[in-house]
Amino acid sequence: MEAKKEVWLRGEKDPLLAPELQPAADALLQAGEELETLLPDFPDALLWERPAGVAAVGFHLKHIAGVLDRLLSYAEGQMLEPGQLEYLKNEALNQGDTTQQLLKALENGIQQTIRRYRKLDAGSLGAFRKVGRVGLPSTVIGLCFHAAEHTMRHTGQLLVTVAVLRKGI
Repeated sequence: MEAKKEVWLRGEKDPLLAPELQPAADALLQAGEELETLLPDFPDALLWERPAGVAAVGFHLKHIAGVLDRLLSYAEGQMLEPGQLEYLKNEALNQGDTTQQLLKALENGIQQTIRRYRKLDAGSLGAFRKVGRVGLPSTVIGLCFHAAEHTMRHTGQLLVTVAVLRKGI
């Protein structure tokens, strides 16, 4: 069986997306595919284990979904709402979700982020945005790319954590 090409190598382009954002969307889709492949049978009992003190698989799944929502809010010129701040506060907490529930929430977060990317006009990508309570400077395109690279960073960390936990099974 031939290995599936990475998303960015498939030549599939989203006609509703500013071309500058296609690489960011590809990275998000790649992360989603890798996690779906890795975690379908991951034991719920291991979601919140922290081998050697690293972040738990459950945290990574919740954090990726949350950070995508928060960064896109900033890209859209909005400040965070109370529900987003509450989600942030609870990302590291085991709230009884299963692996499948967290994967579904993450997939929804990735798809929602891409829908939000589609609404961004190419002419606005260089616009400045304020990030966080102190209003750190960024641009729309910077926030969109940070969403993608931050997702891939946590995906990589999660992949290693899963490998360590599975070896202990």
